[in-house]
Amino acid sequence: MTDKITNWTGADDAMVENAIRRGASRRELLKMLLAGGAAVAAGSLVLGRATQAVAAEPVSGGTFKAAGWSSSTADTLDPAKASLSTDYVRCCSLYNRLTFLDKDGVTQMELAESFDSKDAKIWTVKLRKGVTFHDGKALTADDVVFSLKRHLDPAVGSKVAKIAAQMTGFKAVDKSTVEITLADPNADLPTILALHHFMIVQDGTTDFSKGNGTGAFVLQTFEPGVRSVVTKNKNYWKSGKPYLDSFEFIAISDDSARVNALLSGDINFAASINPRAMKLIGGQQGFELSKTTSGNYTDLNIRLDMDPGSKADFVAGMKYLVNREQIVKSALRGLGEIGNDQPVSPANIFHNADVKPKAFDPDKAKFHFQKSGLLGQSIPVIASDAATSSIDMATIIQAAGADIGMKLDVQRVPADGYWDNYWLKAPIHFGNINPRPTPDILFSLLYASNAPWNESQYKSEKFDKMLIEARGSLDQAKRKEIYGQMQAMVSEEAGTIIPAYISNVDALSSKVKGLEANPLGGMMGYAMAEYLWLEA
Repeated sequence: MTDKITNWTGADDAMVENAIRRGASRRELLKMLLAGGAAVAAGSLVLGRATQAVAAEPVSGGTFKAAGWSSSTADTLDPAKASLSTDYVRCCSLYNRLTFLDKDGVTQMELAESFDSKDAKIWTVKLRKGVTFHDGKALTADDVVFSLKRHLDPAVGSKVAKIAAQMTGFKAVDKSTVEITLADPNADLPTILALHHFMIVQDGTTDFSKGNGTGAFVLQTFEPGVRSVVTKNKNYWKSGKPYLDSFEFIAISDDSARVNALLSGDINFAASINPRAMKLIGGQQGFELSKTTSGNYTDLNIRLDMDPGSKADFVAGMKYLVNREQIVKSALRGLGEIGNDQPVSPANIFHNADVKPKAFDPDKAKFHFQKSGLLGQSIPVIASDAATSSIDMATIIQAAGADIGMKLDVQRVPADGYWDNYWLKAPIHFGNINPRPTPDILFSLLYASNAPWNESQYKSEKFDKMLIEARGSLDQAKRKEIYGQMQAMVSEEAGTIIPAYISNVDALSSKVKGLEANPLGGMMGYAMAEYLWLEA
């Protein structure tokens, strides 16, 4: 008996695939294969191949239910104010950007057809034609001008106001052409506008409760801090998309509860689960884990503008007290790379590998704690499930401190309200930073003296000047040199301790198809709903 098929062609493969789509039973399919000259063993091979081929093709229909880990009553549908992953996911389903980053980190056009500039200071943006908002109004240059210009209005409270400040002029040249003028040259502008906050909204919008965008889905329900439901935009400008009929997104802050909701069938997708919760998935049929390695990290922030962080020796002691290898091995279960206390990850072309992380050295840590006068005193450290793996990290650091007489009082606070009440506020606390595509964005958001998310209140005039210099240079080698120096400064001088760059892990039903990695983070850079489909 042979396992080869005689006289079998690609057309025959197509015939089997079509039969599968029509719902033919396995017995009927094998009968068809045998009639075509296949032996039983070979028939099974062809059937398996055909089944995989059908599964790989997008299927329209179905409701996709997903759960994220962060939520707040301040959840918003205004892209300018988005700050949590829940905001990004919802906004990505309702709106589009001028550009986006593909799975390789390359900037691609979305609502823009082209970005052109001779000097990286004055940019001409050509818009796609035939794009409409959910209410039927056509997209025009006025919408783009309004969307970008509002980031400069203090009353809006844009999370990227500092980044947007470099855009000093906006002009609607005609209905499909926009001219953007920068204060200084910036070759990264097309990439910067791929940030989720720069999604395009309709000219004059002040009420964002309807989520009226040009995106793949139309809003049906939105309960801040609870859930949202969106349905397929039948007039979407991207042909054939989306595949899903509807998408429901909720937040379940506890990792184990999120996974249990997946296993029970309440949801199809559990975002960003920690290594402990991963064990619940292990060996379970019908479920998968999706790993994305990007620039995501959880950091321990010591504010330099208040005690105990105002004492430089205390900060130095904490950096020596962090056992990075143990954190990657135990807290992250190996799903991460050692961090060196600066935000530009090894995945970024500007990463400076010469900036070495502080080695775990309890003796040096004790020396600095003694010098600071704080050895033996109880120091509060705020941790929460809201910041991925921060509780496990805090426990490891606490144990290391106890061994040398440094009392770290780890205070575990609820995930609900963490970002509003503790992040950026507590003297020592954890943060969780999503990936950003360029060093300019990372430094502008997190380390410039006027950065909106300056977690340790790091201030340096020299750093600020270097940031402007690197931004304006069109010499890639020079930019790399400057960014490398800035990484060294942050690693040594700032109060942010970045033990590791975390590999994000999402858990999902095997019926969910189309998921790919994205450099902007898990859930396909938060834009997954547009690209996924459910296996029939």
